[in-house]
Amino acid sequence: MRLPCPSRLRAPVAALLLLGACLIAPAATLDVAGVKIEDSHTLRGTVLRLNGAGIRYKAFFKVYTAGLYLVGSASTPEEVLGAPGPKRVTITMLRSIDANELGKLFTKGVEENSPRSEFAQLIPGLLRMGQMFADQKTLQAGDTFTVDWIPGTGTIVTVKGAVQGDPIKEQAFFNALLRIWLGPVPADYKLKDALLGIKG
Repeated sequence: MRLPCPSRLRAPVAALLLLGACLIAPAATLDVAGVKIEDSHTLRGTVLRLNGAGIRYKAFFKVYTAGLYLVGSASTPEEVLGAPGPKRVTITMLRSIDANELGKLFTKGVEENSPRSEFAQLIPGLLRMGQMFADQKTLQAGDTFTVDWIPGTGTIVTVKGAVQGDPIKEQAFFNALLRIWLGPVPADYKLKDALLGIKG
């Protein structure tokens, strides 16, 4: 019986080995201040890609890391706000902070970056979100929360793995939250650039 030539076996075997390596390879991550930020998330069956990630500083102190996930990619605030499909912002604390105080800072960020004509409509959602953070008492270094936009469902806030209340349905509310980081008066200008994938 004639045996197959070894050279003819190499290509298929190599392809199988490569396929196997891809199947078991861990998801790529980005290290930001010691926090591992995944390059993708699947949200309600939709794969989101990391658009950018960075650190929120207050004075010289590192407060938290943030990552922005979109279906595609965007390099301007307008592109992010107008992007279709689900979106996600992930926050991982780098220091302990009073959760109620963080909620107040978010409310201030929304107020500073929203037109006056729109802000009154955002107040019910802000009050609900403020209560979500007040219920947490304190966020410790390493604690993570996410803010998701899911079309047809609304904004879902998840703190330390637990969903906080019912979705806030208005997309204007989620866009107002995004402007905390991407608006004309962002929480941190360097973080704004990082979330937009602009390298400093």
